[in-house]
Amino acid sequence: MNESATFAFDAESEDQIATIIAKYPPGRQASAVLPLLDLAQRQMRRTSGSAWVPRVAMDVIAARLDMAPIRVYEVATFYFMFNTKPVGKYHLQVCTTTPCWLRGSDEVTATCRRATGISKWGETSEDGLFTMTEVECLGACVNAPILQVDDDFYEDMDAARTQALIDALRRGEKPAPGSMAGRQGSAPEGGPTTLLDVPAE
Repeated sequence: MNESATFAFDAESEDQIATIIAKYPPGRQASAVLPLLDLAQRQMRRTSGSAWVPRVAMDVIAARLDMAPIRVYEVATFYFMFNTKPVGKYHLQVCTTTPCWLRGSDEVTATCRRATGISKWGETSEDGLFTMTEVECLGACVNAPILQVDDDFYEDMDAARTQALIDALRRGEKPAPGSMAGRQGSAPEGGPTTLLDVPAE
């Protein structure tokens, strides 16, 4: 997919923009840059199947918020959550920071590569289904390692669970996010071990 030549917010996005901008004091509309970038990326996913923010969309946001375009570019390129080039239908975001690494993110990474044919970070599979990105801490360290797919966290991953997830996505299925080991929230594996009995009154 090439860089888009034009971009305009669609009706679904426009319905949200006025509400978003109204949250900020007069003269501070530039603070809405993050949510508007998110809206643009979600709109691109809806309309093209690829969740990314083309530069022309950043220019539209800059004009809407009365900002210099470079300021929008700076925000979009600073945060991992914004993709500045097209990604596959499923964006595999592998956390490799210390807690995930200690719990096996190398195994998750190797399985993602083997299952998709992707050889390096930022690459998209030949079938266009998967893009794999290395990301910083996703903030769910207690259930490491984490594989984020689009907006969903898949937790307690290992090679077999990663392979099963990718196979399901390839079939067009979207498994429920959360612990793939069956943990209840962030409870220990095997279930809660305290406060199991409620004393009689």
